[in-house]
Amino acid sequence: MIDKIKLFLDKNQLVKIASLNSFSVLVRVVSGFITSKLIAIFIGPEGLAFIGNFRDFIKSGQAFTTLGINNGIVKYVAELKNNIHELSKIISTSFYLILCSVILISLGIYLSSESINHFIFTDQKNYANIIRLIAVSLPFYAFKTFVFSILNGISKFKKILAINIVGQILGTITNVFLIWKFKLEGALISILLIEIILFIILWLSASGVFQYLKLISFRKINLHSFKNLGAFSIMALFSATLLPLVMVYIRNYIILEIGEAQAGFWVAMQRISNYYLMFATTLIALYILPKFSEIKTSQAFRNEVFSFYKTIIPVFGFGLVLIYFFRNFIVNLIFSAEFEPVTELFLWQILGDFIKVLTLVISYQFLAKKMVWHYVIIESIAIFITYLSSIYFIDCYGLVGVVKAHFVSYLVHFMILLFVFRKALFGILPNNTSNHD
Repeated sequence: MIDKIKLFLDKNQLVKIASLNSFSVLVRVVSGFITSKLIAIFIGPEGLAFIGNFRDFIKSGQAFTTLGINNGIVKYVAELKNNIHELSKIISTSFYLILCSVILISLGIYLSSESINHFIFTDQKNYANIIRLIAVSLPFYAFKTFVFSILNGISKFKKILAINIVGQILGTITNVFLIWKFKLEGALISILLIEIILFIILWLSASGVFQYLKLISFRKINLHSFKNLGAFSIMALFSATLLPLVMVYIRNYIILEIGEAQAGFWVAMQRISNYYLMFATTLIALYILPKFSEIKTSQAFRNEVFSFYKTIIPVFGFGLVLIYFFRNFIVNLIFSAEFEPVTELFLWQILGDFIKVLTLVISYQFLAKKMVWHYVIIESIAIFITYLSSIYFIDCYGLVGVVKAHFVSYLVHFMILLFVFRKALFGILPNNTSNHD
């Protein structure tokens, strides 16, 4: 009876968080629509392809500046929030690791701006000065992410969502001005400015987290904490750096083999995909990782997975069906008639994204339980399949091949996860077992 009451309360909490998250996502989607419309008018599909490359490179740089330990911070703050002594060790170790990384990565990007420009923009554009601005924006991103991770660990979901909403609104205003005034250069700069805007809002509004920042002390740096965070660093850096770089290679392959406009159409599809995926992915990041970190048994893991599937997935799936049937309207609303070829990419993109969300829920168990080698091996297989299938299907089917590859790679990924967690999800479990394999 007690377990049923707890499950009901957890589901109720999930619904409340989902409702708050939905409003935040709505603001981000509207912001994305406005930005995408301006890109369609002032820049076009060719410029959008380079924006996609720029974003993916920034994702890799951001992952390195935080060393991928933000999920580790969430996990250990959630577990140790009532143990100030141990919490101080984790927060202090995290802070100084990130500080050292920020200095090294920012300096490296600044000094390598010409080479990075060639990688992102090939020989067609020279935006080395904008590349150097990445080095300036990374410290703001790193500190913002550090504080957000603490807030997430202590379940301050409302605070996180409120900061994101205000930041998104101010960022949209900035985007409109920069894209209108400076075209492609303005769009690239606006991507960097959003992190600075979020940092300023966070600093002005997150007073509740300052008590945790006071725990930071150089003397509290701890080898045991370093080892614990290292597992998260390996897992996060592996996928957060390798996958965006693979996306750049695939996009450059499309540019060279099919054309810049075709690559731009794929980026347009990815932007639309990101808009509707935000509902699920932000909810998973906010709710699933802290929850998985707290649970101790396979039964609890099974309950959480299937509770999420039963509560969120039907709504998400219904939304995807509507998106598919209104795809022509959506493309014209967000972009323009010039982007009509994007409508041909929706079916396989949506199917792949549905499987992606199912996969993400289960894969967070790797992070929560520090299953490093499981994570690295499975992610390696998934990224390898993504790259090879993309090149193969592009050669066979043209641009639609890249979204077919998206579906295939996530389907294989999901099947592997079901096999790895078959006992925890479908097997007969003894009472109070802690086996998660």
